[in-house]
Amino acid sequence: MACASCSTKDGQPKGCKNNGTCGTDSCNKLTVFDWLANMSVPNGEKPFDFVEVRFKNGRKHYYKNTENLSLSIGDIVATQAQSGHDIGMVTLTGELVRVQMKRKKINEKPEEVLKIYRKASQKDIDIWSEARDREEPMKVRARQYAIDLKLQMKISDIEFQGDASKATFYYTAEERVDFRDLIKVFAREFRTRIEMKQVGFRQEASRLGGIGSCGRELCCSTWLTDFRSVSTSAARYQQLSLNPQKLAGQCGKLKCCLNYELDSYQDALKAFPKTDTKLYTEKGTAVCQKTDIFKGHMWYAYEGEWMNWHKITTDQAREIIELNKKKEKVASLEEYASELEEEVAVTFENVVGQDSLTRFDSPKGNKKRKNNKSRNRNNSNSSNNKLHNKQENNSKPKAKHKPRPRPKSQNKPKDAK
Repeated sequence: MACASCSTKDGQPKGCKNNGTCGTDSCNKLTVFDWLANMSVPNGEKPFDFVEVRFKNGRKHYYKNTENLSLSIGDIVATQAQSGHDIGMVTLTGELVRVQMKRKKINEKPEEVLKIYRKASQKDIDIWSEARDREEPMKVRARQYAIDLKLQMKISDIEFQGDASKATFYYTAEERVDFRDLIKVFAREFRTRIEMKQVGFRQEASRLGGIGSCGRELCCSTWLTDFRSVSTSAARYQQLSLNPQKLAGQCGKLKCCLNYELDSYQDALKAFPKTDTKLYTEKGTAVCQKTDIFKGHMWYAYEGEWMNWHKITTDQAREIIELNKKKEKVASLEEYASELEEEVAVTFENVVGQDSLTRFDSPKGNKKRKNNKSRNRNNSNSSNNKLHNKQENNSKPKAKHKPRPRPKSQNKPKDAK
């Protein structure tokens, strides 16, 4: 689902201007896929007359469709409120609503049934959108008023009712706050009915949203609805370092994801002996230093030799503990640790196609230098030979030119015939 005006322009989404994380109608937040939409209701059965309606920041309520309106996912409807009416979006219809209400333990026949009045008209949508546009500037002013009154509280969000007759201020505080004077200031400045509602730090993070340290959107703002208590023992079971900067989320509390795999770690640790149990050997008393849950190994060190750790399996540790219960001692832990020592043969595969792994040991430039040296030597030898030959030619005596003999006819006197 998306806002009516969330179409993109130049690669950036329009509408709420939050660049993909909708701040007005919770797009793609706590959505449920209706996989029964294509299935028809059996003959003689009436469709379930409750619908799920979502409001700002994932707030959901269930209303009864008393008017038998033909509603589908994405319709904007006017719903019943304590005073006036509210505007929301239908997110689920049909039998899946019954499943959701049963999972959340909501009674299908309450004493006061909240109803759906009608599909929202254009006038209702205009009033609703104008009220939503007032929320951000009001939040800035409300925070300033709380600071002026020196109240130890933080106003995290403001939500207007669909008919703009009431504004709900969500705030967080570590201690109890007397905000009676603050409500008088809000009523005088904003000219509307004021309701103050305190939320926890986890609920605040779920309303505001964000990106976690894992690189994904926060679980509490996408799919997580129930916030269970998280303790530091969850980190100890998973052998995580007790660093508050890494274990805390954006809410400042311990991350909810620490509870995701806690049950698996607890089941795996049942096969391990207790880490505070000491092993008594003839060489000395050994204390557990580290455990590897995935491989089933444990590291022990003798008292006084804390730098030397000996790795044994959980079965070996239990065997030594059973012998200690019988007041028997093993010789030393080295006997058990030697059984786990395996020689890891380093093998390399010729994945690139080269034959030798030492092909880069000898530099390539030596051959070029040798070739250049041989070329220089040959050139110097040839030049020396040329110079020597030239010197030999210069040292030889030059031959004198003999006059060419004249022809016999030219040697005769002129008057001879």
